[in-house]
Amino acid sequence: MNRYLKFAILFLVVVFIGIAIYFFAAKSRNHSEMEHQNEVYTCSMHPEVIRDKPGSCPICGMALVKKVTEDHSEKNDSINDLLKPTDNFVVGNYQTTTVKDTVIHSEISFPGIVSYDPNSAVNISARISGRIEKMYVNYKYQKVTKGQKIFEIYSPELLTEQQNFIYLISNDSQNTSIINAAKQKLLLYGMSNNQVNILASAKKVNPVIAIYSPANGIITGTEKMDNSSVSLMSTVSSTTEALDVKEGNYIKKGEVVFKLANTDKVWGIFNVLQGYNSLIKMNQSIDITSELDEKNNIYGKINFVETQLNPTDKTNRVRVYLNNSTLKLPIGTRLQGVVQLNSQKGFWLQKQTLVSLGNKKVVFLKLDNGFKATTIQTGIEIDDFVQIIGGVSVGDTIAKNAQYLIDSESFIKTE
Repeated sequence: MNRYLKFAILFLVVVFIGIAIYFFAAKSRNHSEMEHQNEVYTCSMHPEVIRDKPGSCPICGMALVKKVTEDHSEKNDSINDLLKPTDNFVVGNYQTTTVKDTVIHSEISFPGIVSYDPNSAVNISARISGRIEKMYVNYKYQKVTKGQKIFEIYSPELLTEQQNFIYLISNDSQNTSIINAAKQKLLLYGMSNNQVNILASAKKVNPVIAIYSPANGIITGTEKMDNSSVSLMSTVSSTTEALDVKEGNYIKKGEVVFKLANTDKVWGIFNVLQGYNSLIKMNQSIDITSELDEKNNIYGKINFVETQLNPTDKTNRVRVYLNNSTLKLPIGTRLQGVVQLNSQKGFWLQKQTLVSLGNKKVVFLKLDNGFKATTIQTGIEIDDFVQIIGGVSVGDTIAKNAQYLIDSESFIKTE
């Protein structure tokens, strides 16, 4: 009986050894096949030639070389993956702080610039068709005053109307209604009262009429200039640009010859960083200083908040309408605006408690004898504090300076 038992035990041992050898060989074979599948050969001169074994290039005859294939293993951007080869746990004794549920009182400061107010701009247009005989304004950003002669125009149509007016006052002086109508027509064509009175007394036509500026301001462009050149919101060019309208040009009735910007009414345009725009409201008080005089404040109110985000610098713009008749701020002057914020209640941490890992923000949460990296969601920043939206709770103990732990040698290796 003992002999049969020993034989059975020996048989089972042989079977188990055979099964183990089979699985080991299968695993080795699969590993060898995978390595073989990853080996490809190509020509250094003709990379489009791909073979699964060594050989010669069918195009140039050169020996094929092994091509290094990329590892396409799946990756993610989780905290654990970003902090590898560590286990995102830091051992040590560091200064700590806690998430606070409190109210923050503060102010925000943002840069700005003085720009033209397009609502107060004046278009100087031709009231009659004709040819420009003489230009008295030749450059963009040239300053003009009210009543200053800016150009002279020759018009055959105006010549005819002047002749009709002289004929009426010479041959039908009693018909005042028709004479007044003819005079009014000359005024609508751009002649001044003084010019009409001189015409009536001299009774001599003058087909060339002088056009005067209706207001004080700066010549910002002409109708023929492209939009980028005449944009009143853009920064003034440091160079002097010649106008497109020249002497001898023919202009049509109603055509804008000059765009005249009023420098007595300007805009202060300020850039508010993304995230702070929700804190800025219409009619909110703002204290402004300029680079020309940083000691004296200009007090104003926010008149308009743009809703469109500037994709270039990720800012929203706010406007403040300034009376520049006494301030005399040159266009393009840099400004600094300060707005006192309303009290903001929320969960807050100091900025130094978190570190940015690209598209994530991390704090080190206190656990037992160390600190664990934890992803958090943040809101607005006010002074040295950051609003915490999620990831940690009120009362959680956080490392006071996250950068110390990132640079620390206390990470535990998990190789």
